[in-house]
Amino acid sequence: MKSPLDTIALVLIIVGALNWGLWGIFQFDLVAAIFGGNTSVLSRIVYTLVGIAGVYSLTFFGKQLKSEA
Repeated sequence: MKSPLDTIALVLIIVGALNWGLWGIFQFDLVAAIFGGNTSVLSRIVYTLVGIAGVYSLTFFGKQLKSEA
């Protein structure tokens, strides 16, 4: 069973991926547009949470390897 933390991490990773996609295609930073610029405290919090979610998601590989064994 997936934990709520797994779901939150996945949502944050999706937000980060969409933001990077928008930046790569249109040079538009959605997080900065919503939260008042890329140096605002709220934007930095979102960027930090996305980064932490990315690091946390590395544990998914360990879980996958255990389930295949």
